Amino acid sequence: MRILVASLLSFFLIGCLSTQPITFADNKAIAHRGAWKTDSLPQNSIASLRKAIALKAAGSEFDVRMTKDQVLIINHDAVYAEDTIELKTYDELAKHKLKNGEKLPTLEAYLKAGRKYNTQTRLVVEIKPSLVDKNQGVLAAEKAVALIKEMKLQHMVAYISFDYEILKHIRYLEPYAITQYLTGDKTPTELNADGINGADYHISVYRQHPEWIAELKENGMILNAWTVNTSEDMDWLLAQGFDFITTDQPELLFERVRNLMTKKPAK
Repeated sequence: MRILVASLLSFFLIGCLSTQPITFADNKAIAHRGAWKTDSLPQNSIASLRKAIALKAAGSEFDVRMTKDQVLIINHDAVYAEDTIELKTYDELAKHKLKNGEKLPTLEAYLKAGRKYNTQTRLVVEIKPSLVDKNQGVLAAEKAVALIKEMKLQHMVAYISFDYEILKHIRYLEPYAITQYLTGDKTPTELNADGINGADYHISVYRQHPEWIAELKENGMILNAWTVNTSEDMDWLLAQGFDFITTDQPELLFERVRNLMTKKPAK
C-alpha cells in the first residue's frame, strides 16, 4: 500500500481511539504561522492558531525551536527579543511578551490550544534545525514526538522540516507519521525511498521541475507548496492539482478556489 494511504489509515485509526474525533477540512489552505495577516496578529501566536481554526483551514503551520533548558517553544526566527533562543532559558525569553500580550508559547501550550474546539484543522509542526549543534535539532524532534504521543495527538499532526535527517528520525520514532520535506533538493524518488510522505517545496522549485508534480502524484505522495501569497501563483498551483497550498493569506486562497469553481462548466 502506498505511503500516503498507509499513513492516513493509521492516523484515522488513532483518531478513532482518541477522545477528540476529527474530520479534516476539505480545502487546500495551510495557514502559514497561523492566520495572522488579516487581523495583524503576531505570527506563531495562539491567537493566529485560533483564527486558522475558526476559518476552518485544512492546516495551521507553526515553528518549533528549543531553548537552552530544552523547553520547546513556538517561534520562527532563531532570535527572539534580540536573544538567540538556543542560548537562553525559557524564563529569560518569556519575560518578553508577544505584541498582543501573549506569553511566548511553549509547544505544550500551543498543542493544547490547537486541540480545543478543533475538529477540522491539522497541526503542521515545523521542526527548525539547530544553529548550535545539529544533534540539538534531532533532540528537539524527539521531544516534540514524545510530547505529541503523550498528549495523544498523533492523528492531528504532520511534521515538516528543512533538515532531512530530522524528518528521517521522526519516521524512525513514529513510522506512520506524516512528513514533508521543505528544502527542495530531493527528487520524489529519493523522498519515497526514505519513507517521506511528500514534498512541501517553494513554488519556484515546482516551476523548475514540473515533472516532479506528476511523479509525486504517481507515487501517491503529498503535494504542497510554500509560501504562496499571490492570486497568480495560487491559480497555477490549483490548476496543477496540488493537495495543499501554504499561505499567509488563506482567505485569498478560499476566494481563488471559489473563483475556480464558478468557472467550471456544469456537468
